[in-house]
Amino acid sequence: MLDSTEDPADRYVDVTATRIAYDDVAERYTELVRHQLAGQPLDRAMLAVFAELVADNGSGPIADLGCGPGRITAHLATLGARVFGIDLSPRMIALARAEYPHLSFDQGSLEQLPIGDGELGGIVAWYSLIHIPPARVPQVLGEFSRVLADKGHLLLAFQTADASDAVEAFDHKVTRAYRWAPKKLARLLTDAGFTMITRMVREPRPDERFGQAYLLAAKVR
Repeated sequence: MLDSTEDPADRYVDVTATRIAYDDVAERYTELVRHQLAGQPLDRAMLAVFAELVADNGSGPIADLGCGPGRITAHLATLGARVFGIDLSPRMIALARAEYPHLSFDQGSLEQLPIGDGELGGIVAWYSLIHIPPARVPQVLGEFSRVLADKGHLLLAFQTADASDAVEAFDHKVTRAYRWAPKKLARLLTDAGFTMITRMVREPRPDERFGQAYLLAAKVR
């Protein structure tokens, strides 16, 4: 599926920086997030709805884009989904393969996916789109649309911006990232050919600095 000797993302300095940053913290990050879903019922609910919609459509596998150490990929697999993961960080991919040897993980970029047109039934980008500079997000959403089958589903999770129609850079602790106003990102999804299904925003938990948002959409031409 992916020729790991080629990395077109290298032409972007920020993408290279993101890859290096996550390589550097891969082990610590994996331990930090390993059991997070167990205490996040709303996150699990969104993932369950998404997996059910993809299964009902029956149009192809799910790609977990920006999969990190593979925890969301593995959770979707427990829900019966056909799912694989892609991440920029080779160290994250190595950890995911070691932890979940029954699943498929490859290195790759959200901006040039090693996937054919219309091959996927679903895409989940769980706090991975946040590292794409805002000017390039429409291109990435277009790439998501390209690889999704008609009526395929897309689930995004991200930190919310304070202003109602803004994108705001913030200190992500690992590397540069951006918070989005849900309606602003939803508008870009519509422009990319998606139909919105659900928007959800929850208040931050004590260990979180920002509100958390989830957008569920379908590719409907």
